[in-house]
Amino acid sequence: MIAELDARGYALWPSRLDDGELAELAALFADWPGVRPGRRIDPARAAGLSALHRLCAAMKPVVGEGVRPVRAILFDKQDGANWALGWHQDRTIEVVERREVAGFGPWTVKQGRVHVAPPVSLLERMVTVRLHLDPVDADNAPLLVAPGSHRLGLIAEDAIKGVVGQLGEAVCLAGAGEVWLYRTLILHASARAGPGRHRRVLQIDLSADDLPRGLRWGTDGQGRLS
Repeated sequence: MIAELDARGYALWPSRLDDGELAELAALFADWPGVRPGRRIDPARAAGLSALHRLCAAMKPVVGEGVRPVRAILFDKQDGANWALGWHQDRTIEVVERREVAGFGPWTVKQGRVHVAPPVSLLERMVTVRLHLDPVDADNAPLLVAPGSHRLGLIAEDAIKGVVGQLGEAVCLAGAGEVWLYRTLILHASARAGPGRHRRVLQIDLSADDLPRGLRWGTDGQGRLS
């Protein structure tokens, strides 16, 4: 798994969620506020999942000893809240509040949560994980990634199509309870979910870094796992 993450930028976790862990994941979607595409939650809620303790322990050799969830987003592609996502990189992190620090910016607010683009070196050390509550076959909006693109730093928007054409596309199919991991900077995309389907995913960014000059992750360190 570690070799795959380094070389390709993505890997399927060799383990998977057991029935109890799937029930914990499902509970995060229990109060879903109507038909909407995504919902940002406090990363500390993700830190409380039993599966995250196992996963973060496995990620210490990759991310670092202080690995913890620093951003968490629930997705539910379904009829009435369905979308395709074009090729892109995730370039922002979630923080508690805005502080002017060299190398951090521009700033945005997403669903009331403060985000900022950090130095690319920080993003290069991060890993993103996707915990699947529903089976994701070819017709249920699987994650698409461009293998090796995590090694190219920040890729200009007008160069993305060419990079994907050169590197190709990999399709990340998943069963319920399976977990995909990828380097946060990898180019990725997804299609619309099939009619009548749900594609519920918890996406979590992991980092072991502390932020400089008073900047604090969205959890303020409370999500750190030992």
